Amino acid sequence: MSDQLTLAAETRDRVGKGASRALRRDGRVPAVIYGLNQEPTSVHLEEKALMKALMTGHFMNSVVMVNGVRTLPKDVSFHPVSDRPIHVDFLRIGEHSTVTVAVPIVFTDEDDAPGIKKGKGVLNITRHEIELVVDASDIPSEISISLTGMEIGDSIHISDVTLPKGATPAIDDRDFAIATIVPPTVPTVEDEELEAEVAEAQAAEAASDEEPVVEPNDDNNDDDKITPQKKD
Repeated sequence: MSDQLTLAAETRDRVGKGASRALRRDGRVPAVIYGLNQEPTSVHLEEKALMKALMTGHFMNSVVMVNGVRTLPKDVSFHPVSDRPIHVDFLRIGEHSTVTVAVPIVFTDEDDAPGIKKGKGVLNITRHEIELVVDASDIPSEISISLTGMEIGDSIHISDVTLPKGATPAIDDRDFAIATIVPPTVPTVEDEELEAEVAEAQAAEAASDEEPVVEPNDDNNDDDKITPQKKD
């Protein structure tokens, strides 16, 4: 089960771009809490505390208590240049609300997959997360999938995954693929020629950048030093 997080917040008296910019300059992040047929509440959070929560790796599939209100993060907007969080949307939920969350997948037992260990196959992952419909009190932190016994050409579909009790896939109209073990990539003649050209160019560049080696004066005299001549 995913850990519950807690964030302190203050109510926003003013909204709009100008007010939001002023908050960000003070190290605060604007946010809104909505849902449960209640009026949206505009708040702002401490950026450092929000960053710490984001760094847990499971922020988006965790219940977050914001000033005592049970919420689920629905969206975090980031600045396109600095990558700092600039706005957060929280969905207000009940203790046992049914919610849809994207849960990360963790693949295990790679060494027990003959297709990878012996056949040198490659795990081609088509989905890194699974959207699940779950009870808000039982949100899983991750979905573990074992690769034991898998050979080259074997695929993992959602029907092969054991989900936590009470959880169902949000996509229920098809048996979608999650990962496949594919054969190792065989380099072509063109690939080898390109690699040789790159290596040759890098070697030439490295040679041009080399400085002449100056032998050390190890005979304790100055007879091998060059004294610049003065011009008349």
